[in-house]
Amino acid sequence: MAVIPESELIINKDGSVYHLNLLPEHISDTIITVGDPDRVERVSRHFDEMDVQIAKREFVTHTGYYKGKRITVISTGMGTDNIDILMNELDALVNIDFTSREVNEEKIKLKIVRVGTSGALQDDVPLGSLLASHYAIGIDSLMEFYPLEQDENEQSITEALQKDLGLSFRPYCVNGSQELIQKIAFDMIPGNTLTCPGFYAPQGRVLRAGLKNQNLLKTYNEFRVCDFRLTNFEMETAGYYSMGRLLGHEVLSLNAIVANRISQKFAENAEAVIDDLILKVLDRI
Repeated sequence: MAVIPESELIINKDGSVYHLNLLPEHISDTIITVGDPDRVERVSRHFDEMDVQIAKREFVTHTGYYKGKRITVISTGMGTDNIDILMNELDALVNIDFTSREVNEEKIKLKIVRVGTSGALQDDVPLGSLLASHYAIGIDSLMEFYPLEQDENEQSITEALQKDLGLSFRPYCVNGSQELIQKIAFDMIPGNTLTCPGFYAPQGRVLRAGLKNQNLLKTYNEFRVCDFRLTNFEMETAGYYSMGRLLGHEVLSLNAIVANRISQKFAENAEAVIDDLILKVLDRI
């Protein structure tokens, strides 16, 4: 097996992986991720016992036990660039020997569930609802650098969206884990989530910088390939799903719908919706 150079897999002096600052024993194979570091405690406060609390940059990690099951919750910050770091380093923790710097022969498959907030792109996706991303479509450029394989249906969706948005590169489309959908999201709204490379202009928000495409929200809302439509958008899910496919992990993104961009309304009970989603995930994961 090829030895991974020190410059490619950077290990801290204490033996932990570079950005996450974690050792293999610090994580479970069952992981809940959140964007906001402050939201980690909102998950881990339900633990019966805590054995790991580590923070570095935006990556805050708590590992403990919930009803006898060992679970890790970790914050990621925002954007697929952070998901690129998170997914590669989580995979390294379980599938690369840090001493020999060789990939393990036997691979461990992680179960990773994102618990996040999102804005709806359709009138019939209610405020306060919980939506599971059956597919994610990335309009960021992360997968321009990876050998992601997509099926014919996924390619037809990305070709159509590239044309409608006038992008110079093709978006990417990846499905979430059917296993985790059936186990955790069986009673949640099935959706197709658009992952944007920013919170303002890429999501059609106009402040002082302006908006190049004045019809952006309308394009998102009206996009169709047969019965495929975009239900909501955020900033990480497509990164999770594509890296999960590349590395062989089960990944699911769950969204608390706290805004509807078509009706221009924001949920008054957003925090309660998030807490409801957290408890559902903890009980079902």
